[in-house]
Amino acid sequence: MNDAGAAGLPTYVVGDVHGHREGLTEALLAKELVDADGDWAGGKSRVWFLGDFVDRGPDGVGVIDLVMRLQEQAAEAGGEVHSLLGNHEILLLGMHRFGDTEVPSDFGPRSFGRSWEINGGQPSDQEKLTGRHIEWLVRRPLLAHAENYLLMHSDTLEYLEWGADVEEINQNVAEVLAADDISDWWEVWRRMTTRYAFRGPNGPEIAQLLLERLGGERIVHGHSVIADQLGIHPAQIEAPYLYAGGKVLGVDGGLFVGGPCLIVPLPWEPED
Repeated sequence: MNDAGAAGLPTYVVGDVHGHREGLTEALLAKELVDADGDWAGGKSRVWFLGDFVDRGPDGVGVIDLVMRLQEQAAEAGGEVHSLLGNHEILLLGMHRFGDTEVPSDFGPRSFGRSWEINGGQPSDQEKLTGRHIEWLVRRPLLAHAENYLLMHSDTLEYLEWGADVEEINQNVAEVLAADDISDWWEVWRRMTTRYAFRGPNGPEIAQLLLERLGGERIVHGHSVIADQLGIHPAQIEAPYLYAGGKVLGVDGGLFVGGPCLIVPLPWEPED
């Protein structure tokens, strides 16, 4: 999905939520995107969630319910709410579909059930997950553009394994999620768990390569907690992390480990 009109209206991106519905609602309220009842108050603003609604926190499906409701309410008000798929949505769906079924592998026993358990899977999310949630989730894209930014959940180059442009990548993964090949599903999960592609001295060059292939002037991603990148406590995070020569913006504040739920306006530039 590409940036579609609404030029000049406020656009925001939201980092990983991981089941913390209350923290998300408070952050949206602080930006005046919802009212005191948690209903859309953002008018014609646009909001992009970058994925990882579930796992690690108490109410991942509640977060999905909130975002689905805000999407409907925003559309009625002339605004927009969109979402990308994160690796934990793939894990949630894979657990629901395949459970403990072994994934064919030369590297030892693997299953969605095992990975879900060790990566913060919440039984209550599986219990609350309905066909309506699943249908909505599998229609979410992996990549998008907004305000000349390339939006992605994971800070990885693995997206390129699915295609040469955003449309092809989204289409190819949508086809995987519409089918029942456990090995293909596992590859989506595995590839999207990789990270840190833009760190280090070659980070700017690698980021530029991705931008040239997929479009955009700057990458914005979640997935990798900013505090882990900087070696500080999550509570010290107050802003997104601009790095790789200014070509990449990380927005995962680490809500599930005590950091903030970052809601970042686009375009974004650091304060002087």
